[in-house]
Amino acid sequence: MIKNLSGVYETVEYENQRFVMLYDNEEIEEYPVHWHNAVEIIVPLQNGFTVTTGGKEYHLDEKEILIIPPGELHSMPAQEGRRIIFQCDNAMLSGLPTLENIMPVFASAMHITQELSKELYVISRKSVLDIYTEYYSKSPLADVHIFLNLLSILTAAREYQLSLTEAESAANAVSTDDTRKFSLVMKYINQNYMYELPLEKLAEVAGYSKYHFSRIFKEYNGMPYIQYINSKRIKAAERLMADPSLSVTDIAMQSGFSSITTFNRVFRKAKGCTPTEFKKMFKLND
Repeated sequence: MIKNLSGVYETVEYENQRFVMLYDNEEIEEYPVHWHNAVEIIVPLQNGFTVTTGGKEYHLDEKEILIIPPGELHSMPAQEGRRIIFQCDNAMLSGLPTLENIMPVFASAMHITQELSKELYVISRKSVLDIYTEYYSKSPLADVHIFLNLLSILTAAREYQLSLTEAESAANAVSTDDTRKFSLVMKYINQNYMYELPLEKLAEVAGYSKYHFSRIFKEYNGMPYIQYINSKRIKAAERLMADPSLSVTDIAMQSGFSSITTFNRVFRKAKGCTPTEFKKMFKLND
């Protein structure tokens, strides 16, 4: 069950000062549309499981894996069976610059099956089972091992994404140094998302024409460049919401939105509520 739901926002309660939560779940109940700032991984153990996230319905067979990105609206109907539901505080990942290169995994939900990639499936399934074992162990290093297993899943998922990009790039005769160039672009965006970032400037950083840059960026990251930039700005806005001295307008400007109208529209689409409503929920949950 969802313990703390305000509107569509769930506050995940991590027990005993942990940064992870795991449910060995057999409850037959509906989970309404909601979101949270946690990475969520669902694995059915007995019977399949249906999840709607990002506007798409996923049907999971037993032992298949679904990764739901932090901040993604999702829901589940009441279903019989048993499944692992694992959550990890996204602050553990987004706060480490070293892990920036795996963040494209969270562009959308990922349904991991043997048909998708046997190697990715084997790594992910083993890592989830190891997470389950460590979660209920009494080892002082349990959370360290859990974090390493989570990184194993996300790293394998990102390597799979890059392998698809490389294959598509080869098919389209794209230059072999695209990955290097886009690493520079990603670093530039991460350092400058709070400022205006016109397409011309990003294309210049990559050394491409505007048209070529837009196409390759979507191949590399799985989303258009403006969607990626806005996702960074929304994450920044979420963090700023914790400061009671900042108004919604202040937060919009500091996050890189040029107008409060755009901020409201993008935020509502991403979170299912307005920035003002979110700030009130944040204060109540605090």
